[in-house]
Amino acid sequence: MRCLTNSNAHFKKAATKLPLGVSSNFRYWGDDKTIYIKRGKGGRVWDIDDNEYIDYRLGYGPIILGYGDERVDAAAREGMDVGGVFALSTELEYDVACRVSKMVPSAELVRFSNSGTEAVMAALRVARAYTGKDAHVVVEGGYHGVFSEVMWYSEIEDWDPADGNPPIMPYGDGVPAITKRLYFTTQLNDANAAEDLLKKNHQHIGAFLIEPIMGNCCGITAEREYLANIRELCDRYNVVLIVDEVKTGFRVARGGVQELAGIEADVCTFAKSMANGYPIAVVAGREDIMRHIGDGVVHGGTFTGHSVSLAAADKTLEILDETTALADIESYGRRLQAGISKILDARSIAHSFTGHPALMGLFFAEKPPHNYRAWLASDYEFYDALAPELHDQGILVEPDSREPWFLCEAHNRGCLEETLDKFERAVDITSAKVTAEAKRA
Repeated sequence: MRCLTNSNAHFKKAATKLPLGVSSNFRYWGDDKTIYIKRGKGGRVWDIDDNEYIDYRLGYGPIILGYGDERVDAAAREGMDVGGVFALSTELEYDVACRVSKMVPSAELVRFSNSGTEAVMAALRVARAYTGKDAHVVVEGGYHGVFSEVMWYSEIEDWDPADGNPPIMPYGDGVPAITKRLYFTTQLNDANAAEDLLKKNHQHIGAFLIEPIMGNCCGITAEREYLANIRELCDRYNVVLIVDEVKTGFRVARGGVQELAGIEADVCTFAKSMANGYPIAVVAGREDIMRHIGDGVVHGGTFTGHSVSLAAADKTLEILDETTALADIESYGRRLQAGISKILDARSIAHSFTGHPALMGLFFAEKPPHNYRAWLASDYEFYDALAPELHDQGILVEPDSREPWFLCEAHNRGCLEETLDKFERAVDITSAKVTAEAKRA
C-alpha cells in the first residue's frame, strides 16, 4: 500500500492558498488522495512521498517522448539563450510553422497560442468571421477546453433514454446562460442526425467542432464514413469543419487523426504533444480562412511564440517527423493491449479497446462504444474501482474511466512487464472487493 503522508500534509497546507490545493480542478482527487509530484523521468514519475509510478497519464498527453528528454531539453536551453518573450517575432516561428504545414497538409497557415483552450477559442473566432454565423456544433462527449462557449455537455449519467435526448447542462458554475444559444450538439457516428441538425439550423451554425478520437471520452472514435459525411455536410451548408487535434495531433500519426481518417479540416488545433510538455499550441487551416486573422480577426497573446517553447517544439516535431518514435509508441501500445487482454480473458472479464495504441481507451464491455451515450453500457464502475488499485501498485492512470491511457517513446520493455504484472494484481484485488461488496448487498 502506498504511503501518502507527505502529499496529505502538503494538501492541507496548499488548500489554505489554492482552491482545492491545486492549480487545476482535474488534479484534485480527494483530500487524502491528491498527490504532488517531485520529478519525472522517461515514462515514470515520483511523488513527494517517493512513490514511483509508471505514468500513463503523461499530463493528459503532452509527454510524447518521455519526461526530461535530453534532446528536447537541450533545445529548450538554447531557446532560453534567445531571451524568452519580446512581444515581437523570431525567425523560429516560421521554421516551426513550416514543419507543421509539412506534417499536416490542411495546415496551410499557422498561428501560435499558449494552450489548447486558446487555440480552440481562436478557431471558433475565425470560423465565425469567415461564415458570418455565431453558433457551433459540438459532438456529444467531446472536450474542447475551458471557455464559456464550449462549457456545456449532455448529462447522461442520470438520464433515461425514454425521456428523449439528455439535457444540456453547464459544465460548472459561472458559465453564462446566454452562451447556450450558441451551442448545438449531435451524437458521434450518426451522420443522419448531423444532417437533420444542419438542415434545420445551418443559418446560425458557423462551425462543426469535433475530436475524431475523443480525448476526454476514452478514445471513442469516429468512423471514416461518418467523417466523410460530415466533411460533405460542412461544405454543403457553409460550415467550417474544425478538427480539434489538441490531444491527437503529432501523437497518433505524423499528420494526426486527419492522416488516419483521410480527411482535411478547414481549421485544426494542436497543442499537447508538439513540444513534449513545453507550453505551446497552434491554430491552423486553409489560407482563405486563416487570412481573416489580421484582416478583421484579432489574435494574439503576450507569451505567444515564446523562444523556449518554440525551440522545444522545433526539436520535438523533428524527432516525430524524422524518426521511428511514433511507430515505436504504437508497437508498445499494441503489446500492452495484448498483455491486458490475456490477463482479462483468463478471468473471463469482457473488455475492448478504443482510440489508438498511443491514446487508448480501455472499456469493460465486449464491444467498444460508438458514441458517448453507449459508454453507459460499459462496466465503468469496475474501471473506477480498478484505477485506485493501480495507483497503489504504482501504475498511474486517470481515476475517471472516460480518460484514455497515454503512451510515450520512453515506455520500454521493463515498463511493459512491470505494468502487466501490476495490472494483473490490481485486477484480482478489484475483483475480490467487488465480489465481497456484492455478497454484502
